[in-house]
Amino acid sequence: MELIDTHCHLNDERLRDDLDLVLARAKEAGVAKMLVVCTDLEEVPKIINLVQSHRQIYGSVGVHPHEAKFAIEKGGLKSHLEHFITENKIVALGETGLDYYYEHSPKDIQKQAFQTHIELAEAYNLPLIIHTREAESDTIELLKQRKGHIRGVIHCFSGTQWLAQESLELGFYISISGIITFKTAEDLRTVVKSVPLSRLLIETDAPYLAPIPHRGKRNEPAFIIHTAKMVADLKDISLDELAEITTHNAETLFKF
Repeated sequence: MELIDTHCHLNDERLRDDLDLVLARAKEAGVAKMLVVCTDLEEVPKIINLVQSHRQIYGSVGVHPHEAKFAIEKGGLKSHLEHFITENKIVALGETGLDYYYEHSPKDIQKQAFQTHIELAEAYNLPLIIHTREAESDTIELLKQRKGHIRGVIHCFSGTQWLAQESLELGFYISISGIITFKTAEDLRTVVKSVPLSRLLIETDAPYLAPIPHRGKRNEPAFIIHTAKMVADLKDISLDELAEITTHNAETLFKF
């Protein structure tokens, strides 16, 4: 059985000190590949170092909506992203999107940064890794403008049935994190039951959002097994089948 963690932050300081042990536990749990996702351009050198040093690690480049204000103020966001997206084993743009829950960056600035990522995704035929919180309508509106020309995933999905359906109609994937195991996530479990297996991915978002039975602890890729088991149960299939399907989906989207 092989699993792919399609969204983690192995460059985070909470994972950095014992990374070798983290990777060993991931291998033991059947995690064959991991995608380290960028949130700030300052992270890129560390991410590139990780992907070059470890066969099983791939990376993305992008600016999280929380950081959009700082990226736009510095100027040259598009050129900075373009500088890195041709690096070996950089397979996606993101995470990008809109976050109106915290709104650390003004909405118009978030949209500007998001639009830049969308344009580059089309130009370079790279998938988008999308973060959306309390911004479903605006997120879908911006993506629909390039429908048929872009692809990607709604990461750490915790949204509505409407968001799931709209994302699927755009041809996007839905990625499920450890949130699916939380007792309070009954609505999310209902949505996941309706998502076609051919459009499902799984992730940890490590070091965040550790699944039950590790909730409250530092998350790591090995813990994806708990998310996989929950999704398999919801879809009434075996864990091995779920692993095979989601691994195929990840390799199809990210081409690794």
